[in-house]
Amino acid sequence: MATLSATRSRAGWRDYLELTKPKVVVLMLITALVGMFLASDGWVAWPVLLFGNLGIGLCAGAAAAVNHVVDRRIDALMARTRLRPLVAGRVSPAAALAFALLLALAGQALLLAFTNVLTAWLTLASLLGYAAIYTGFLKRATPQNIVIGGLAGAAPPLLGWTAVSGRLDAEALLLVLIIFAWTPPHFWALAIHRKDDYARAEIPMLPVTHGERYTKLHILLYTLILFAVSLLPFVIHMSGPLYLAGALLLGARFLDWAWALYRDSRPQAALRTFKYSITYLFALFIVLLVDHHLPPPW
Repeated sequence: MATLSATRSRAGWRDYLELTKPKVVVLMLITALVGMFLASDGWVAWPVLLFGNLGIGLCAGAAAAVNHVVDRRIDALMARTRLRPLVAGRVSPAAALAFALLLALAGQALLLAFTNVLTAWLTLASLLGYAAIYTGFLKRATPQNIVIGGLAGAAPPLLGWTAVSGRLDAEALLLVLIIFAWTPPHFWALAIHRKDDYARAEIPMLPVTHGERYTKLHILLYTLILFAVSLLPFVIHMSGPLYLAGALLLGARFLDWAWALYRDSRPQAALRTFKYSITYLFALFIVLLVDHHLPPPW
């Protein structure tokens, strides 16, 4: 016990930062930021821009910290997570939960003070959806965990939109739909790469329960769905020709990787498809933002 206490006492700020999954939160905040600027024809008021994103980020970090606590047994069995702060004993579950509660309360306070009640409630729903419904139940219950639970992770652009507009508009829901369609091929590609880890931890990810071939087919099918969904902003006149060109090029490249993964025609195709999916989402939203704020050609 003394040794464990000594180990935990060495927890530093980097351990608590790791609990928030900062790389994931940064990608979420980029989509939230795009949602803010898409909801506005000009510059977003700086209190909303700064404190709105900070509130969303703090709540996302809180959900991630809860994920560390709930998944600590699983994390101990997986190569990529076995050195996480809770598994290594540097942070206790109680301390991590207290940290998560602090982040959530601070995030909600900022959203209520600087945005609106709708954004605060939607952010809370997203937090609970990821931390409780996905992490606590769906992840261990069904191989469709990523599909069903992906809605919580798809919320950030909607949160950014409502932070500025205070409304649930169709355009904002379309942004959610894009990330919702993106989530399965993104995570299933990683799941193929980490299949042995998930099997060891007894997590029913699709490659574990249905095999790699079945999963690769579904990655290809969902990438086709994503390609079609990504064109809808142009179809409904939410965006213009620049976005259409970007969506076509980025989507074609994603399909190229999904096809290569299905055919096993390139080395480390699963990992490389996963990495490209991150680039794809980032670039797609940036092109959407640039297209929105370009002056008309006439």
